[in-house]
Amino acid sequence: MRELQAARGTALTSKPLASDRQPPGTIAPVTSPTRHRRRIAVLLGVALTVLVTDIITKTVVVATLSDRAPIRLLDGLLKLRVTRNPGAAFSLGPSLTVVFAVIAVGVIVFILRTSRRIQSLAWAVTLGLLLGGATGNLTDRLLRAPGPFRGYVVDWIQIPHWPVFNVADSCIVCGGLLAVFLAVRGVSIDAGSGQQRQAHRSQQSQSTDPRGGGGA
Repeated sequence: MRELQAARGTALTSKPLASDRQPPGTIAPVTSPTRHRRRIAVLLGVALTVLVTDIITKTVVVATLSDRAPIRLLDGLLKLRVTRNPGAAFSLGPSLTVVFAVIAVGVIVFILRTSRRIQSLAWAVTLGLLLGGATGNLTDRLLRAPGPFRGYVVDWIQIPHWPVFNVADSCIVCGGLLAVFLAVRGVSIDAGSGQQRQAHRSQQSQSTDPRGGGGA
C-alpha cells in the first residue's frame, strides 16, 4: 500500500502534462490578481485626483474671475481668464458639442473595459490621466449651461501662442503623450515591457524543459 501511495505521489508531482505547457514562441502575460487590484487602485486614484482638482479649480475661477480682466502672472507668460468652450480640448470644434460629449462617454467606457486586464503601473497612471481628464470635461458638458450634453466647458489657463485650456485638457494631453511613449517602448498593458516578457518566456521555457528534471 505504501509503495502504491508513493507511486501515486510521484505521478502527482511529476512534470506537467503537455497540454498544460505554453506553446513554443508564446509569451504568457505576467499576471497577478494582487498586482491587478493595485494597478486599478492607482488608475482610479489618479483619475479621481484629476477630476477633483479640475472641478475645484473651475468652481474657484468661475466664482472669482468671471466678468473680470485676465490676471497676468510671470510677466504675462501666464494668464488666468474664464472662457466658455463648446468644443473639444483647446477650443477645437465649437459646433460639435454633443458629438464630443458622446465621444467622451465612449472613451470612458473604453478605459474602464481596458482596465480589467491592466498589470502595468505606467499604463495605470496613463489611463488614470485620460479617464480623469475625459470625466472632468464631460462633467461640464452634462451639468453646465445650456443643457445636458450641450454644456460649455470652462477653460481658464492661457499661455502665449496656445488656446485657453484647463486641468482636464492638460491631463488628457499628458496621458496621450505617455500612451504614445509607452507604445513606442513596447510596454504592454497586461504584461510589462518587452524585456520583461522576454525574461518571463525564458524562465518559463527553462521550467518546462524536459532536461531540467531530476536525476534518472
